[in-house]
Amino acid sequence: MSSTSPRYRQIEDYLLERIRSGEFPVHHQIPPEEQLARDFGVSRMTANKAIRDLVQKGYLVRQAGLGTFVTDRKAESSLQEVFNIAAEVRGRGHAYSNDVLRCEAIEADDEVALRLGVRLGTRVFHTVIVHREDGVPIQLEDRFVNPRWVPDYLETDFSRRTPNEVLVAACPISDVEHVVEAVRVDAETARRLDMDAATPCLSMTRRTWSDEHLISYARLIHPGDRYKLRSSLRRRGEHA
Repeated sequence: MSSTSPRYRQIEDYLLERIRSGEFPVHHQIPPEEQLARDFGVSRMTANKAIRDLVQKGYLVRQAGLGTFVTDRKAESSLQEVFNIAAEVRGRGHAYSNDVLRCEAIEADDEVALRLGVRLGTRVFHTVIVHREDGVPIQLEDRFVNPRWVPDYLETDFSRRTPNEVLVAACPISDVEHVVEAVRVDAETARRLDMDAATPCLSMTRRTWSDEHLISYARLIHPGDRYKLRSSLRRRGEHA
């Protein structure tokens, strides 16, 4: 740990090192604020800030009257906002990677035409990407994009930029629609996600608009034991 880093950050680093090494496993109770404050020669307020930051990042959970414990930290995404999954993963201190399975122009079938608000047979862009966290698949993204609004979409190097980054750069997102349900997946989807086909999954259907223009329709599949979705009442920011 760097002696020049803020004192609360030193406490965060101390706790993260032990969480990631397994010394503090899931459900382990971390030292109380008072002890951390004494050990690091700081105020309780400083120790509290370190713990509060790790709670907000999903590493810890407070239980009233009991203490603070290490969480079973599945990947987490908000239902109120549309985040870049690569930034989510890196924000957790993990390595992001992906596999681009399809990148093509196709004719919209009945479902895609309805969901994307175009005529049947309209040429649309289509990508299928498996997103990984530390090498483990956490999302299968099957996305359709209206070429009228994002004409250069298929020219993207998706190993360097996610579809979210491309869409936000081309068309600032103004509105988002989410539909979430629990599903069982077929053998091919299970293979792509490196999971047992019997494992329940979370399926999210997402449509995004820029002003009055419907930009994208995506079907996102997450293994239920690796991912969770969060909802809150705070206002969505203008960047998606």
